[in-house]
Amino acid sequence: MNPLAYSMFLLSLSIGTTVTLLSHHWLLAWIGLEINTLAIIPIITKLPHPRAIEAATKYFLTQATASILVLFSALMNAWTTGQWSITTISDHATIILTLALMMKLGLAPLHFWLPEVLQGTQLFTGLIISTWQKIAPVTLLIQLSQQINIYVAVSIGLLSIFIGGWGGINQTQMRKILAFSSIGHLGWMILVLKFDHSLTEFNFLLYIIMTAAMFLLLISTHSTKLLDISTLWTKTPALAALSMLTLLSLAGLPPLTGFMPKLMISLELVKQDMIILVSLAMLASLLALFFYLRLTYILIMISSPNTSSTNSLWHMSMKTNLLTALFNNLAIFTILLMPTVILFL
Repeated sequence: MNPLAYSMFLLSLSIGTTVTLLSHHWLLAWIGLEINTLAIIPIITKLPHPRAIEAATKYFLTQATASILVLFSALMNAWTTGQWSITTISDHATIILTLALMMKLGLAPLHFWLPEVLQGTQLFTGLIISTWQKIAPVTLLIQLSQQINIYVAVSIGLLSIFIGGWGGINQTQMRKILAFSSIGHLGWMILVLKFDHSLTEFNFLLYIIMTAAMFLLLISTHSTKLLDISTLWTKTPALAALSMLTLLSLAGLPPLTGFMPKLMISLELVKQDMIILVSLAMLASLLALFFYLRLTYILIMISSPNTSSTNSLWHMSMKTNLLTALFNNLAIFTILLMPTVILFL
């Protein structure tokens, strides 16, 4: 792809997200979402491959359906209330709008497109879909947090945590594993959205940091499947150790960063007398913990075949840029700021 065209598409992504973030009118928010969708399609098909074309088609059809539902719910809300303001929405339009935004995010049971789309794209494109493309829908959900039906939010959040853990167990492709990881993390955010949207914002920020750190590590090491990370220790021990810590942080193990949002969300739900819900969410998180530990076992405990102390042809020189080091350090050590975060939240 022409670098100038690629830069224009990336600029369109930022413009679309900015329009949605700054809008107070449903039509402007919808336009921003549409700019995002249309700008990412050429980026997905940057590599002319049948899998990329298939991923772009699935992404376009899913996002177009969600955008139609967003526009339909906005029209129904304008008909009912006589206003196009985002903060003024009727109860009937809220459920349709919530489901449409959750379809854009890839939450269960509307998640089937996300693993397939990520698997058909390049790692950098997968990074954009997993992080930047979720900013606008999450922002709209946070603005609607007081109007969202609590039963819909709790049901979809809990189901997403289960699906995110269950779906990633038997996967061998790293992009699909990160897709199911994204579903599980977003489930935790939706679970607490109705009770404390500031916790959702904080959790979403940490999710972006940890997911970006893992994708940047995979880009640096050219790893797309389990076989690639199983030989990582002999190629670059430092990046292998960093990958292990980042995976454990995504799993939510203390004393790493990923433990902090789950602890705070659990405490908030306990304050709301929803102990059964917290117990179910923690049990569902054990499924995700299982495949994260499986990944760390493959990464550290398995030796690649025919290893040699001499320089061999398959040995690649790994170049780690500053962005990879920064995001991975944030993904591992941000928990040190937890006392300060608690004071502000």
